[in-house]
Amino acid sequence: MSTDAARDKAIRIEAQEDLYFFTRYMFKERRGYKWMQNWHHLEICEALMKVYRGEIKRLIINVPPRYSKTEIAVINFMAWCFGKNPDCEFIHISYSAMLAANNAFQTRNMVQEKAYKKVFPDLKLREDSKAKDFWRTDAGGVCYATGTGGTITGFGAGKMREGFGGCIIIDDPHKADEAKSKTIREGVIDWFQNTLESRTNSPETPIIVIMQRLHEDDLAGWLLGDRKDGIPVAGGNGEVWEHLCLSAIQEDGSALWPAKHNIQKLRLMEQAAPYVFAGQYRQMPSPPAGGFFKPDNIQIVDALPADVLKQVRAWDFGATENEGDFTVGVREALGADGFTYIVDVTKGQLGPDNVNKRLEQTAKIDGKKVSVRLPQDPGQAGKSQASSFVKLLAGYSVIAKPISGDKLTRAQPFAAQVNVGNVRMLKGEWNKDFIDELRHFPNGTHDDQVDAASDAFNELHEGFETFFADMGFAR
Repeated sequence: MSTDAARDKAIRIEAQEDLYFFTRYMFKERRGYKWMQNWHHLEICEALMKVYRGEIKRLIINVPPRYSKTEIAVINFMAWCFGKNPDCEFIHISYSAMLAANNAFQTRNMVQEKAYKKVFPDLKLREDSKAKDFWRTDAGGVCYATGTGGTITGFGAGKMREGFGGCIIIDDPHKADEAKSKTIREGVIDWFQNTLESRTNSPETPIIVIMQRLHEDDLAGWLLGDRKDGIPVAGGNGEVWEHLCLSAIQEDGSALWPAKHNIQKLRLMEQAAPYVFAGQYRQMPSPPAGGFFKPDNIQIVDALPADVLKQVRAWDFGATENEGDFTVGVREALGADGFTYIVDVTKGQLGPDNVNKRLEQTAKIDGKKVSVRLPQDPGQAGKSQASSFVKLLAGYSVIAKPISGDKLTRAQPFAAQVNVGNVRMLKGEWNKDFIDELRHFPNGTHDDQVDAASDAFNELHEGFETFFADMGFAR
């Protein structure tokens, strides 16, 4: 046997038996450079191989975003299992049908690679397997992909036999910026209970959930149940789930994957968005009890810098005179120095007539260089109100925008910059009240100033949502 033949045989034997070796081998062959491996990759692979061997039937893996979870637990795991058992039947789920289809498509492409054929030469696809989200093998294997809430009629996962016959793989069932919605969370859980669980062809068919934590009551939280001191209990679906929990910051204070995020970067991310970081990176979601904003990081200054690039005042409207929520207008400026400045806050418990007066008076004081952002409530009434405000402020730059996302989501970009010290505030009598509201958000009595300040910031920094992507947070 030649040296090359002996090498190929050794690779084939190792890759057939070890998912971790297979993953690294296929990565190198497909991309031309080595996998940037870390110990948590091995942990994930070992848990998945236990699923394949029948040692685990229900598995939850919580891991930070962009830490190779989809590459390993979806694409490579399905390809590896198809090579070992060509008649496997998989159902793959993600919050987006398009994402799930793309993962299935990547798996289909992988099993047709020359490098894959060296490891698993016998696997063949049916000639009619052209769709991204649904394809078959010649041996009767199936890969079907859809989004949470999607139709699964006519498809099942697993085989009625001993040994591995496929499974259900759920990868990120919640979209990050929708997970705070109780309605959407409960919709995902209801779909899991009433649709997905019934798609197992056998009681022995495994189910794998791999995701970052986004809320205490997300799918993983519901399935895990109330685990005091880490002791496994039956969760929401009445089953006990094996749990692999990987925090970006380990118990000894070290980074989970230093090559990806060193501990200094992780601490900066935690400071910028503590609530988001706690879930996505620490896998410990909890209701924020203050601490969402760190207002002590706001420097109070006497004046705006000489060069100001843009200014906006955003409004949040109350509806009742002398009671209830406040009508608040927060003015912010973007300096050429890169800092955001809180310039002024006006507030009052105003009825409709006085709201109009306050809008006009404030616009005249601010001047026409300051844009005005107004919230537009849903429905025709909201459109009519916004239209009347625009007419009232004729001659000024007015932007009326529908409110999108919950309060926490809208406040996250602003909070992130406050927390890292990139927001400054002009000295004024309103400072203490404003800072107090930031400090107690979202559990304080009022959040009108936060709402207006967040909208002003988001208008000032259009497209600033990229901050979260740049920092590594899922949105």
